[in-house]
Amino acid sequence: MDRIALDIMGPLPETSIGNKYILVIGDYFTKWTEAFALPNQDAIAVASVLVEEIICRFGVPQQIHSDKGTQFESEIFQEICRLLGIENTRTTAYHPQSDGMVERFNRILAAMLSAYVNEHQDNWDEHLPYLTMAYRAGIH
Repeated sequence: MDRIALDIMGPLPETSIGNKYILVIGDYFTKWTEAFALPNQDAIAVASVLVEEIICRFGVPQQIHSDKGTQFESEIFQEICRLLGIENTRTTAYHPQSDGMVERFNRILAAMLSAYVNEHQDNWDEHLPYLTMAYRAGIH
């Protein structure tokens, strides 16, 4: 978890508990990938998940690679990086392949979700832990 990549997937159909987005976080070395359902994609929601679910569990990464989304460019996100000594690198504009690891996972996750979501598409967030477990169990 020295170099991780972040990306937001969505907007997706709103779930019964109000989630519309997925925050995808992947480790470049081990290919360990996490996905978290979010009601919105603002900086506070992204920073909370990053700190509480990744940094508290796995430790502080040396580098975060993300696109130039407003949530990653916000003062809150930049202050977290500054306080923890994290270097923040960014993708090239309009070139999603420069963040290929998480972009590929997004495509796989979308295909997996389409196979398990109900007809109203309002329960995809319930399947995230199981689908990420299945993905991590595969050989990379």
